[in-house]
Amino acid sequence: MALGTDWVTISALATAAGTLVLAIATFASVRSANRAARVAEQSLLVGLRPLLMPSRLEDPSQKVAFVEGKYLVAPGGSAVAEASDEAVLLAAALRNVGSGIAVLHGWHFYPERVTRADHLEPEEFTRLTRDLYIAVGDVGFWQGSFRDPSSPAFAEARGVIEAHGDWTVDLLYGDAEGGQRMISRYAMLPGSEGHWLTSAGRHWNIDRDDPR
Repeated sequence: MALGTDWVTISALATAAGTLVLAIATFASVRSANRAARVAEQSLLVGLRPLLMPSRLEDPSQKVAFVEGKYLVAPGGSAVAEASDEAVLLAAALRNVGSGIAVLHGWHFYPERVTRADHLEPEEFTRLTRDLYIAVGDVGFWQGSFRDPSSPAFAEARGVIEAHGDWTVDLLYGDAEGGQRMISRYAMLPGSEGHWLTSAGRHWNIDRDDPR
């Protein structure tokens, strides 16, 4: 006896094939949408990303106030420092060459020129006691101080400042949303008395892959 057409089986197979095609199309659509979302997110983050470099020599000087009422004036492209029995005061003029507002978080001081390619963890940095912001394409400053004359760090900082030697600062900062943290290293090279020329060394990304 001749077999009749099994429409139930054919219908089931057609439904399965249609479901598979729909699943593939849905997967491709979702994948494309996710890729577009990642591209849009990256574009947004790039628009918020700061990058701090030494200011230019022709940039205006930055007047930096400290809690005891003292002021230091950092010329363009320079750092300044003052040491006494009570405090070591430090400041540097910076320029934000990135595309987002820079928010400074913390710093670490080295009483020498540092060339090695490593850095402390963010939680090991000295936190700033006030908020410092540097707008896009604008100049601003970093400031730090040592106020415990009995500490080894105070003695090291005072020694190198009084000797007008090389010193280095690692600066921790990020964008205005609290993300995209970076660590930038600046070498302070002796210039005129009380002034150091600032040179950018390395930049490390904390919340994303490094470019190198």
